[in-house]
Amino acid sequence: MRSPKSYTKEDVVEINCHGGIQAVKKVLDLAVKCGARVAGPGEFTKRAFLNGRIDLTQAEAVLDVIRAKTEGSLKAAVGQLEGRLSKDVSGLLDSLVDIASHIEASIDFPDEDADIIKEGALNKKVKVILDKMKHLIDSFSEGVVLREGVLAVICGKPNVGKSSLMNLLLKRDRVIVAPIPGTTRDAVEEMISLNGVPIRLVDTAGIGQANDALYKESAGKSKHYIEKADIVLLMLDASTKINEEDLEIIRLVEGRKKLVIVNKIDLSANTPGVSTLFKGEVVVEVSVEKKINIELLEKSILDIVWSGKFTQGEGAIVTNARHKELLDKAFNNMLSVSKAVKEAMHPELIAVDLKEAIFNLGLIVGRSASDDILDKIFENFCIGK
Repeated sequence: MRSPKSYTKEDVVEINCHGGIQAVKKVLDLAVKCGARVAGPGEFTKRAFLNGRIDLTQAEAVLDVIRAKTEGSLKAAVGQLEGRLSKDVSGLLDSLVDIASHIEASIDFPDEDADIIKEGALNKKVKVILDKMKHLIDSFSEGVVLREGVLAVICGKPNVGKSSLMNLLLKRDRVIVAPIPGTTRDAVEEMISLNGVPIRLVDTAGIGQANDALYKESAGKSKHYIEKADIVLLMLDASTKINEEDLEIIRLVEGRKKLVIVNKIDLSANTPGVSTLFKGEVVVEVSVEKKINIELLEKSILDIVWSGKFTQGEGAIVTNARHKELLDKAFNNMLSVSKAVKEAMHPELIAVDLKEAIFNLGLIVGRSASDDILDKIFENFCIGK
């Protein structure tokens, strides 16, 4: 494949052979013997970046595409690979460079009164830039959910139906289910996809009042998962009254982001005590065994995840913590620029924060990335790629 139309914009030779391990190994050994070397982690994508085929956000998106857990995370990664984030960040950079050029001109030629330096004109431009940055920064809460998933922990006293719920949401029998309380003795974690959203679902051992050593170890692990959880799925039993075991768990999850699931409604006409205990909280009544209200339950889980904020539109979504950190820094730089303009500070002071904002945004797309930063990013890739 002749340059510049290859992935790396270099001349590329591709060898096709039988896919068996030994055949590939023989061909690879022969290539190395003739002077080739094995590629390093992410080397081809790194070359594509260094040769200008893609920018750094697109290079990072290659890894996100490979690691995508669900359709939603894949869609976000493909959007970044197509250059949605690059376009927004590059647009911000162009605006900042334009402002910086006028600021520098006013420093070099102070007698020429440029309109851009006038408080009203410059502040208007800075406000537009700050609004765009804030929009990207706010998208990170959505992006990190799509990229990393949400840790949802099912908890409750023994025999309320936690393992049955786990199996139902997974659509397969992953956890042993039995009518004997305490069947689950260890936390079981699996990944599910709800409407394209990756959910790390954890079934925990029941938390009750038994005193044996194994139970205490299991209950301790359950409490550890509850502390780490992004969302707690608190299960109660509609066929029994709220007792001290339930109250202990309710106190344990107090103040946490949670969905209250009242199970076994097929065995009871009412749910005594639940309405008074959870005023203002989301409560879903279900029967896992009879599969009653399961679609409502799944929708309620997604509503808790997004808290009514997610749109999953066509705009850029920030999914990478590195991008978020640099956007935060650039945003703070521009807040300082805005303050300096309002207080009519000298243009040289404005220029300092402006240059810093340009530098931080440049790091996102790779315009000012050092070799150390590139090495750290590409070391996470698989060999070659």
